[in-house]
Amino acid sequence: MDESSGKIQVSIRLPVEMNEAFAKIADALERDRTWVMLRAFRQYLEDEGADILQEAEGLASLERGDGVDFDHVMDEADELIAQAKARHAVRKAG
Repeated sequence: MDESSGKIQVSIRLPVEMNEAFAKIADALERDRTWVMLRAFRQYLEDEGADILQEAEGLASLERGDGVDFDHVMDEADELIAQAKARHAVRKAG
């Protein structure tokens, strides 16, 4: 990794058509192909990639035992519903 710029050289094999598409986009934008590819990578990381990373972290959290027991959550929800129904019944009767 180039420590001064925080970048690393990566080699990638692309289908010819994809490479040509990146080159055409770069020409149309008057940018270099690397700029276009970096935008594509960033967009992937912000969209689908972010979802995958979030799900992976959630699974890792569950494996560490950081989750909450489903039955406990449902018991709390049932209690909140019962309290709301009781308040509603009191207001309706009053």
